[in-house]
Amino acid sequence: MSDYPRFDFDSVDVVTSDTHFGHARISELAGRPFSSVEEMDAALLQRWNDTVAPGDVVLHLGDLALGPIQQSLAFTAQLHGRRYLVPGNHDRVSPATQSQRAIEQFTPLYEQAGWTILPEIVQGTRRGRRLLASHYPYFGDTQGAERHASHRPPDHGLPLIHGHTHAHDHGAHGHQFHVGVDAFDGTPIRFELIDEWLDGR
Repeated sequence: MSDYPRFDFDSVDVVTSDTHFGHARISELAGRPFSSVEEMDAALLQRWNDTVAPGDVVLHLGDLALGPIQQSLAFTAQLHGRRYLVPGNHDRVSPATQSQRAIEQFTPLYEQAGWTILPEIVQGTRRGRRLLASHYPYFGDTQGAERHASHRPPDHGLPLIHGHTHAHDHGAHGHQFHVGVDAFDGTPIRFELIDEWLDGR
């Protein structure tokens, strides 16, 4: 397995990505059925807390919150669960888009809202099966060009869970599995869906 930082996937109950809390244009860009950012944030919060128990461990694969970041990050403190964030390109702690100075400046805001920041790519096992997690897929993007190529994991055939694409079709495409909220009606997914995919490989 590639030399990525280790993460305990066996501890995870729920996975998601690309919530974009506070992002005024994401409904237009990603085809979300909301008339305002306030309506979107309220709906995503409700769907999250209906799915996630306070004691659940949640792995969020990036693009958590945008807009006025102090406000949108503070809003996420209402989300249930023990929450881990793998940074995406729109996060203020992303090595792909932010300076080290900015990452150091914004990390405390994420931590104050209850987030533990992970590296961009993590590896581990789930019930004995190898697994990678990253905001970025092996292939695919919301635009024609595949952005942030140097921050994507290379495809060596290992199963990868990811976000980033905002695709409305969910699940497996080759060795990768899209977990973003746009593919699951704005809702985080139980990790058992990933287990079923891994079992079928």
